[in-house]
Amino acid sequence: MSDISAIVCRAPDKEQGDDAPTLPRLARLPINRCNLPAAILGGLTYQRHPTPLQIDGVADLHKPLWALLDDIPEAPERAARFIGYMQNHFRLQQPEDAGLAAGQASARARATYLRVVRGWAFDAESREAAVLKGWVESRFGLCPRHHGEALREPGSRAWQRYVESRAQGLRGTNALEAQLDLLYAYSQYELARQFPLRTHLRLYRGVNRLAEHETIHHDPGGDKVLLLNNINSFSRSRERAGEFGDDLLAVDVPLPKLAFFSHLLPGMLRGEDEYVVIGGLYRVRLARF
Repeated sequence: MSDISAIVCRAPDKEQGDDAPTLPRLARLPINRCNLPAAILGGLTYQRHPTPLQIDGVADLHKPLWALLDDIPEAPERAARFIGYMQNHFRLQQPEDAGLAAGQASARARATYLRVVRGWAFDAESREAAVLKGWVESRFGLCPRHHGEALREPGSRAWQRYVESRAQGLRGTNALEAQLDLLYAYSQYELARQFPLRTHLRLYRGVNRLAEHETIHHDPGGDKVLLLNNINSFSRSRERAGEFGDDLLAVDVPLPKLAFFSHLLPGMLRGEDEYVVIGGLYRVRLARF
């Protein structure tokens, strides 16, 4: 039994209409590891009306961390405690404790969440970037759309090259994707504390060859619905974003779709005021330089 009419339950999304674009099937997986399916978190309704995203098990597993952070009023000190927790929990400075042979210690110790972030910042088509795209695919069910070349069909040669790069980035590492899980959870924790009344941030992205992007729908008012790669760089500074392309996109991004951002940790992505955004469908508009 339900207290909501069956007619209401079966009604279409009245804000979008029956012909509203939906996330293409090839851009999503049927399962993921968070509390919402990809078809929902990657859609336009979620962009307008977001709810928190939680990766399975992370909040419960790391309860001592959140209890510790709750009592710290200053963000820099919270960041320092988070870094210390990551080092201790994942034994980042003692990789032998995680089962690594002594001769391999230096190589494995470098393959951390911080190395992935630095690799992404340096090159969005790098091996570290493939790890990050694979993490989004696994946790949120959103498939990458580009890595060095367009990825349109699982199993294609381009897709195989992406999978190989991802596997090389994960090989021999110490729970690297679990480290990214906790980085995302900490990012969401900090966003909630720093922006307690906000649901979105207006972000900007400079792009070249806009016509080559996956445009799903053109609105009469000039807005576009784009299918973005499963993870993307944006900036909160329109001037900084404008340095990276001929066109400037303005997007209202839900806070739960921010994977990590500048000022989260000391030195992280600080040069470009960068915010790393989980993809899917987004309604965007062209902004003026």
